[in-house]
Amino acid sequence: MKKITLKTSFGTFLGNEHEDVFEFLAIPYARAKRFEYCERIDSYEDIFDAGTMGNACPQYRQYYPNLNSPERLFYYKEFREGIEFRYDEDCLNLNIYTPKNETECPVIVFFHGGGFNSGSNAEEPFRGYELAKRGIITVFANYRVGVLGYFCHEQIEKRFQRNGNFGLDDQLKAIQWVKEHISEFGGDRNNITLLGQSAGAISIQYHCLNHDNEGLFQRAGMMSGAGLFPKFALPKKAEETYDYWLQLMDLAGCRDFEEFKNADIRVIHDAYEAIRKRRKDSVYNVMPVIDGSLLKDSVDHLIRDPLKLDYLIGYTNNDLYAPMMAYIGNRFARDNSAYVYFFDVDQPGDDNGAFHSSDLRYMFGRLESSWRPFGERDREISRQMMDYLAAFCRKGDPSDNTLPVWCKTDRHHHKVLCFNLKETKMGRPSYLRLAKNMLSKGEPKA
Repeated sequence: MKKITLKTSFGTFLGNEHEDVFEFLAIPYARAKRFEYCERIDSYEDIFDAGTMGNACPQYRQYYPNLNSPERLFYYKEFREGIEFRYDEDCLNLNIYTPKNETECPVIVFFHGGGFNSGSNAEEPFRGYELAKRGIITVFANYRVGVLGYFCHEQIEKRFQRNGNFGLDDQLKAIQWVKEHISEFGGDRNNITLLGQSAGAISIQYHCLNHDNEGLFQRAGMMSGAGLFPKFALPKKAEETYDYWLQLMDLAGCRDFEEFKNADIRVIHDAYEAIRKRRKDSVYNVMPVIDGSLLKDSVDHLIRDPLKLDYLIGYTNNDLYAPMMAYIGNRFARDNSAYVYFFDVDQPGDDNGAFHSSDLRYMFGRLESSWRPFGERDREISRQMMDYLAAFCRKGDPSDNTLPVWCKTDRHHHKVLCFNLKETKMGRPSYLRLAKNMLSKGEPKA
């Protein structure tokens, strides 16, 4: 593999040179002490080696992979098998893929999913080679997850006059870093699209509900995460999570905030695994909260007045709570005039249909790195999805003369773009089919 040296006004980066693409990995955009808000990094001494993947945020699956669970084993095989991950609290880094020797390129900033408690930008299929060939810069961001990302405590409120949401704040700092510096990688700082899947998509929706972010980005794509989920997308006030976090501290053997702040990370995750087994509401506490800063009010109120952006929304035929995902995604689209796709492409190799996150490989052109026996129609759908996304990033409209027509969904037009193994066209997904898929297939089978 060839190396490329990029000299910028804020540092020199040694990346990887591919046939049509430059790749810069693990560039730190910020650093943070535990349970403190991160501080952006805007200068780099010496030459920064950006040739290998960086650290992921410490998370429960680092210590408790639980691959005896069919769902855990399924997603391990799908996106993580064969990849060596490094975990460290110094984990706020970016992987940047750029076209060779181009300028003023549209930019995507992508946030991974993982239920707010896991995930990494090193997973398959988070690679930007194919989009770079279409003239798009893609930035994959790591951010803090789980306990490190969403712990709340009165001592945090006392010191910072805000609470929790470290992971959400990390994301905002990553967007700001890109806005400030991407032009020296060949990007257009005034043409930034946020894109995310699952918890990453929900995070993007939260950024779109904060009018302090006006002008920071121009478009937003939310894959399997747009709209209002009962409970999960309705964050609590920070103080309403205190009893959960105090119980976690107690399980970790910590008497106060300072002990917990300095506890061994394995001890923290041992306690987290224990509380996950004791409390069914764990998922609703380890996620963004209403903090008066990044989320200024309850989301069901904020969602009535999101930023005026170009929106793209997608969901799959066997998504998490598939009928609900479709309903709330379409509802958001109708209220905000968005482009919506329905990914109705059952995956070859098993009977899990178009499972939650199955569209990721298509969107980034990573079918060939999968174990699944994809066919020519799958490859055609992947090409279409990337072409649509590239057009959306350029001009806020995925239309292209070489592609099937894709019209907006709004209060007057309810059809969405449907991808299936026969054709790509505008239509209306069957909620009955979505419900049947969810009930018949259930959780993914290994």
